[in-house]
Amino acid sequence: MIGPGLLVLRLALATVLVAHGGHELFGLFGGPGAGPAGLTQMAAHFASIGLSPGLFFAVLIGFGRLGGGVLIGVGYFTRWVALALAVFEGLEIWKDFARWGLFLNWSLDPTRGHGMEYAVVMIAALVCLTLAGSGEWSIDGVRSRSAASRAAGRARLRDRV
Repeated sequence: MIGPGLLVLRLALATVLVAHGGHELFGLFGGPGAGPAGLTQMAAHFASIGLSPGLFFAVLIGFGRLGGGVLIGVGYFTRWVALALAVFEGLEIWKDFARWGLFLNWSLDPTRGHGMEYAVVMIAALVCLTLAGSGEWSIDGVRSRSAASRAAGRARLRDRV
């Protein structure tokens, strides 16, 4: 049964994405490991890594994660949302994380940033959803079942004529 597995994956990703989006947009969940955030901080960070205008990218990626997390959680437009978020993560690897290597900065050394291990795992999970879809326990799953049912009904009506 694939449905429950995809549900667990979607809910885990949704939790992380909504938390990251809230952190980037509103400064929620800040702490020693996460650091300060909010639009001003994120805009400055994105501008410092060459993504200008920084405010545009902060809003785009913040709302992409927040809204995308909600959409993935309920399983609506999952393939497209997961693909877009995987592109965002790839962009961040290219512009920032790759220069720090694979591993996160677990010692919280202020002279270095985080590596790309988190982003690699996120991309893998997002690509999984892009390829597999959201599963039967989702809005997309309900929509595909009802669309298939309608198509089968139309085919039966055509066969009677």
